Amino acid sequence: MSVNVVKRFRGNITAGDHPYLQGPWAPLHEEINADELVVLEGQVPTDIDGVYLRNTQNPLHQALERYHPFDGDGMVHMASFRDGKVQYRNRFIKTKGMLAEIESGERLWAGLMEDPRLSKRPGWGAHGALKDASSTDVVVHAGKALTTYYQCGEGYRMDPLTLEETETPPWSPEDGISAHTKVDVHTGEMLFFNYSKQPPYMHYGVVDRSDSLVHYTPVPLPGPRLPHDMAFTENFAILNDFPLHWDPELLERGKHVVRFYKDKPSRFAVIPRRGGPEDIQWFEADPTFVLHFLNAYEEGDEVVLDGYFQENPMPTNYEGALPGYERMMSYLDQYKMGSKLHRWRFNLKTGKTREERLDERILEFGMINQKYGGRPYRYGYSAVQVPGWFVFNGYVKHDMQTGESWQLQLPEGEFASEAPFVPRINAKDEDDGYLVTFVTNENTGKSEVILIDSKDFEAGPVCRVQLPHQIAAGTHSCWANGVDFRDGGILARAAMEG
Repeated sequence: MSVNVVKRFRGNITAGDHPYLQGPWAPLHEEINADELVVLEGQVPTDIDGVYLRNTQNPLHQALERYHPFDGDGMVHMASFRDGKVQYRNRFIKTKGMLAEIESGERLWAGLMEDPRLSKRPGWGAHGALKDASSTDVVVHAGKALTTYYQCGEGYRMDPLTLEETETPPWSPEDGISAHTKVDVHTGEMLFFNYSKQPPYMHYGVVDRSDSLVHYTPVPLPGPRLPHDMAFTENFAILNDFPLHWDPELLERGKHVVRFYKDKPSRFAVIPRRGGPEDIQWFEADPTFVLHFLNAYEEGDEVVLDGYFQENPMPTNYEGALPGYERMMSYLDQYKMGSKLHRWRFNLKTGKTREERLDERILEFGMINQKYGGRPYRYGYSAVQVPGWFVFNGYVKHDMQTGESWQLQLPEGEFASEAPFVPRINAKDEDDGYLVTFVTNENTGKSEVILIDSKDFEAGPVCRVQLPHQIAAGTHSCWANGVDFRDGGILARAAMEG
């Protein structure tokens, strides 16, 4: 393995006994380029070409009072696959907030569990006082990787192969961009939303394949909400208004306290992809909160939406947690929230909703073959969480047509992350490819990147490739085919067709 340490960053983190500053969540403060990675097991397939990107949280500076793992500075890790060879890079996302804290040598912004009045400078996002760490999500659109923050931020772009940073998108709205932008590989469009504490409380937008903002419209809500994800079909975008949100009375006093209003329905907004407020059709459903959706598609008069229904969006305190961290530990435990794969059917003619449970297991962080995003699909891939801990140790593959499923469990002490689908070059059908994920191996103190054959799901990894250091667990990831960003990719083809 050829390793070049690009830069080491100075921080002042004291982990103590904080559960999310050690083990698989121990922060990493170095940037590395690594080539000729060592294959520990199996053989790297030669029938894939592209990059796997994952966003992670790696705090540089000690929290003002109490650290939440989502407060950490964003860092993107990249593994590229081509001709059976693997390269690795990792880079901090140099947000305005991170650079300001490096200059001052201390934490400047209060985190999710801290009083906003502790912030020493004006903040960003729907909360209004947070640091935009751009540490939640990452997608590749118009040939560039775009990182985003789940409480809305400016968004930061980088080259998906070198991780060289460019700039924030010039079209980024005043209310920012939420995590979970959606890229439709058929049109090259990216759909996004944002939310805030000011009316109309939510907006929805479309960026075309040439990276121009071509549609931006309000989605009026009754008050401030906390949407985390959206979905789309060939003709519609699907947004939401869940009854888990800030207490409006306390919010008026500057306190950001989340409540679950179990007597209120969940509401889903189905809007034409270039529609306005007058075109929205609202549907009501059982009260819940959905962290992530899997996919959506149109079937006759219905819009079908699959996602992870929380049976208990406001769980009880986590027993045995450090004092002051009881709520944080509960909200990071999918088992306490009861996240289960669920289906909603919205009838566009009758305005009625039908719901059904697809699996009774605790599952979340689902992925699909992106070629089938917004279209009828057959296969979904969900992550299995370690009870009580925000890391994953297995995956479930679902056949949405037959109801059949397959489960893969990782060995003890190995913790993986969200695993996007990697199509084989010249794939013959929907599940002709692999899942890819980084694994932090607590048994060795190192990390690996592994590939799982979707057609032989329970057989275990087809290869395990050593990374040069242990990387921190994180949130979201994506796969981008080399043809979509190399040599101009979609942008070059758009110009030729234009």
